[in-house]
Amino acid sequence: MSLLRFIHAADLHLDSPFKGLKTVAPHNVANALYNATFDAFDNIIDLCISERVDALLIAGDVYDGADRSLRAQQKFIAGLERLDKAGIRSFVCHGNHDPLDGWEARLEYPPGCRRFGKDFEAEPVFEEDPARAVVHGISYQQREVTDNLVLKLGKVDHTPFSIGLLHANVGGDPNHPQYSPCTLDDLRYAGNRGIDYWALGHVHTRRVLNQHEPTVAYPGNPQGRHANEPGERGVYLVTVDHSRRVELDFRAVDTVRWARLNVDVSTAKTEQDLQNLLDQRVEKAWEEADERGVVARIALTGRAADGVRHSLRRTGYLEDLQEGVNDNWASDKPFVWCERIEDETAPPFDRNERLKGSDFVADVLRVRDESRTDEELLGRLRSDLQDLYAHWQFKKHLGGAEPAGDELADLLDEAESMAVDLLLGDDR
Repeated sequence: MSLLRFIHAADLHLDSPFKGLKTVAPHNVANALYNATFDAFDNIIDLCISERVDALLIAGDVYDGADRSLRAQQKFIAGLERLDKAGIRSFVCHGNHDPLDGWEARLEYPPGCRRFGKDFEAEPVFEEDPARAVVHGISYQQREVTDNLVLKLGKVDHTPFSIGLLHANVGGDPNHPQYSPCTLDDLRYAGNRGIDYWALGHVHTRRVLNQHEPTVAYPGNPQGRHANEPGERGVYLVTVDHSRRVELDFRAVDTVRWARLNVDVSTAKTEQDLQNLLDQRVEKAWEEADERGVVARIALTGRAADGVRHSLRRTGYLEDLQEGVNDNWASDKPFVWCERIEDETAPPFDRNERLKGSDFVADVLRVRDESRTDEELLGRLRSDLQDLYAHWQFKKHLGGAEPAGDELADLLDEAESMAVDLLLGDDR
């Protein structure tokens, strides 16, 4: 039996407007978008109940704005009431999108819900066993909180397991406002004083910043809201054993998935070939979405044949392609709706002809050919790659050993292609 099991969620953004899409999408897609944040929240509640967790923790931005809609408040409280009836407590802090000074209807929250104020407060997870696990939470009083709220955390009383619930930008993530900025060392120092798990919100991409002592994690938002929030979205199911070891299990709860689909049109000789490639890629996205709706932005890439490239540049052709995709897929259940098609193709390229030249492009091509047989050149390449893969800043992103054999050859081919594209200065 575990010491504690809870769901860590954040950034629900209930009633997010999906600006500009609901007015142009077909009815079934617009309706799915309209309800997406609420459906994802319902999935979180269902997950809590089916997994019989002890608590739900929400690390800020429950709502999309300080003047939160009545519908969003009613839906949120209804979900917490379902948890309360199932004997599951909920712990909520507020962030920059839903600060304490925002408008709020006078509605009653269930008794099992604990909402934190503008200063750190401690609340036991188990009322009948208050020393077993404690949540230390703090909310934003107003939208723009530029102080390091971690510094407000006082002495943490010793318990078998302590959780910090906080909406903050750790490490200065440039993709999010610098609200409640702090460093990972700030959180580690707080861990030395008794915090075992930091349940964070604010950054919409899930990531684990520190594995143990303390565990520091962002679950990301449970429902992507635009093309820059692609892929599966969800929450962490957190299990803590009696030795305080933490196990994180990501669970997807989104109902509409955003996807950026790259379609290499290099093999397309005709417009029919192009349509076939589009259909194949859209079908793959549909299969990968695990019975969820998909909003797709498609980028056409590669070196297009002259005829295909000419068609892509005809006025209205990309829009007609988009409409064709939507005619085939947008009415399905689940749907794939193409929000945009972008032409990122390059002109055809005759490698053998360019090799005859005396310009820098020809030099690049010849160096690539030499690298196939010149062991000294390959040795220098491998040495440089070893340095890169061993570098402390990059090795965590690259992972594994440096490429060799066929993998290295593929990498060099890709490098040649990118260099040629840049040198030719494509007309796109």
